[in-house]
Amino acid sequence: MLFRSKKAAPVVSTDQLLAEVDELFTAARESGDPRVERQLLAARHRAGLALLERPTSDDPEFPKPDFGALPTSPLPEVEPGALTAGLVRAALLRNGCLLIRGLIPAPGVDRLLETIDRAYVARREGGDAYEPFEADERFQNRLLFDRDLVSADGWGGLWPADAPDAALAMFDAFDRAGLLSLAEQYLGERPAISVNKSLLRRVEPPSPGDAPAPSTWHQDGAFLGAVRALNVWVALSRCGDVAPGMDLVPRRLGGLALAGTDGAAFDWSVSQAVAEEAAGEAGIVRPVFEPGDVLLFDELFLHATATAPEMTQPRYAVECWFFGPSRFPEGYAPLAA
Repeated sequence: MLFRSKKAAPVVSTDQLLAEVDELFTAARESGDPRVERQLLAARHRAGLALLERPTSDDPEFPKPDFGALPTSPLPEVEPGALTAGLVRAALLRNGCLLIRGLIPAPGVDRLLETIDRAYVARREGGDAYEPFEADERFQNRLLFDRDLVSADGWGGLWPADAPDAALAMFDAFDRAGLLSLAEQYLGERPAISVNKSLLRRVEPPSPGDAPAPSTWHQDGAFLGAVRALNVWVALSRCGDVAPGMDLVPRRLGGLALAGTDGAAFDWSVSQAVAEEAAGEAGIVRPVFEPGDVLLFDELFLHATATAPEMTQPRYAVECWFFGPSRFPEGYAPLAA
């Protein structure tokens, strides 16, 4: 009796997996087929895992900072046409962040708002617009815990990976605005985002009579660790005056501020007093954002959600962290960008 040997599964390279992502991205944009959108997310995860496992001989380099092109204001603002990786590097090294006004055009904002609302309704009532993402088994327990956390009342978060149509809208808007290529140029390598470190935000205003909340000032590096990162925060509605916005310390901090002191909400968050001391003469800034404005920063930037009684409208926003695979946060599920 003859026994046939099983053929080994073909070896698929990282480049082939990334090519599959790019092909499915084009197909999903052209077709609007929910099945292709789900295939694309699965392909991003496979390619993300491969990026994390691909050996690198040298540490990627950040771009040379272009301080000469950087505005001198405490919170530097630039128009979309002035945006370069060198300018981003200069802004983050001097001011901790960079604000780009109107980087996401109105059609991209409108599509994101529509898909976010649909995903929130589907999460609550059921529907195809919300489908919990199934990652590699090594991440499942962490995802279950984190998903419950971001879904809790008052948090105002939903993962793009759990909303395939919204995820496509996000990547499409980022690509058209040049943010995908910018992230790669800034990080020096093809980036990945994380399932559990990307958020579609719908933050409700404080209710009348609410007691002041404990301070949630924080640097994401306090729980991400030593990462290579660029965060893209996109305002999808006017905020900072009529809706909850962001308070910012517009200066580069050389490390992590003292966390967990009196008045801090968590052991990784920073008190108001510590934030004021860190801001120094620059002071704390509360900008007013318009739909389509983008704020870029990294894991050392000190910031907090800003609320006040006069803020009566909800805030819509996207927060998406891009990581260099060479220093990706441990335990987070990757999606190739």
